[in-house]
Amino acid sequence: MILFDAFRIKPVVIGLSFLLLQGCASYYTHYAMFPGENSSGESRQIRVSWQTADYPGWSFIRDKSTTMKVETQCSDRVWRLADDSHEQAGSCSGGVRGCGDPNLDASVFDGGPVGDVACMKVVGPESVQRIADIGAKFQLSVSCQPLAAQVSKGDEVVTMDYLRPSTVAYTVYARKVSRGTLNARLPEFDESVCKTD
Repeated sequence: MILFDAFRIKPVVIGLSFLLLQGCASYYTHYAMFPGENSSGESRQIRVSWQTADYPGWSFIRDKSTTMKVETQCSDRVWRLADDSHEQAGSCSGGVRGCGDPNLDASVFDGGPVGDVACMKVVGPESVQRIADIGAKFQLSVSCQPLAAQVSKGDEVVTMDYLRPSTVAYTVYARKVSRGTLNARLPEFDESVCKTD
């Protein structure tokens, strides 16, 4: 009876071990900081960041990612680019995209409703359809501008400007570092340039 139970338990243990091995992901933070201009023509730093869970090549699980965050120095507007693996991905395009908001954005190059436009999109390498597959170098297209660079929120005026639209995509060089390390801390904006008299 004891031998019989041992033989019954062995396949269960092997199965559980196999499932655990599939979950052996490595976790990374990806980020880039580059100079640019907002739609008002002011020099600003642009920060791009996202996180990934990378699974071994033999795993049946595909690599996963958070949405890609695009932030502009001195601005409260934060773009979240998504792909089809994310629930919040809009229907404005395929691939990695951030759809326009008719209440906030105006399309510069495309006609039609701004809600149907990918205001920000990763356009290269051409084969990239998911954030989890983006490497150290990619191209970011911007085709919209804010309806208003500044808006009132209560008694305060906040900036909603972002990276200016361009017919030529921005080339972005991103770092990939293990999450939880000191190098994984995102570079900070110099907020002193944002202060107005």
